[in-house]
Amino acid sequence: MQHKIEFFPSYAFSVLDDFIKDIRGIIAYDNTLWYELVAQAEKDVVEDLIKRYQNFVIEFNCFITAHPRVDSLLLSIGDGLTLCRRNDASLKAQNQTHEHDGLKFP
Repeated sequence: MQHKIEFFPSYAFSVLDDFIKDIRGIIAYDNTLWYELVAQAEKDVVEDLIKRYQNFVIEFNCFITAHPRVDSLLLSIGDGLTLCRRNDASLKAQNQTHEHDGLKFP
């Protein structure tokens, strides 16, 4: 199995553009349940810093699940792990981009 896995120790944004172009690739996002805070009401979260990150994680999860060219699967292990891959619809619209609240996803 080791010959099938590539590890890139790098800042995410420097390599994500190339990963997104690979139709067969899978991207895994860790901590998508974020200590179960994504399920709590904002009024129940006390610290401002945690509220800020709670909203970011919720928005990101919504963006990924609503994107028409992404298949995603949330695994409720640990703090949540989301697996994403481009779906067949992405083959038909490779030159378009989708934008949601400033996040762009080719």
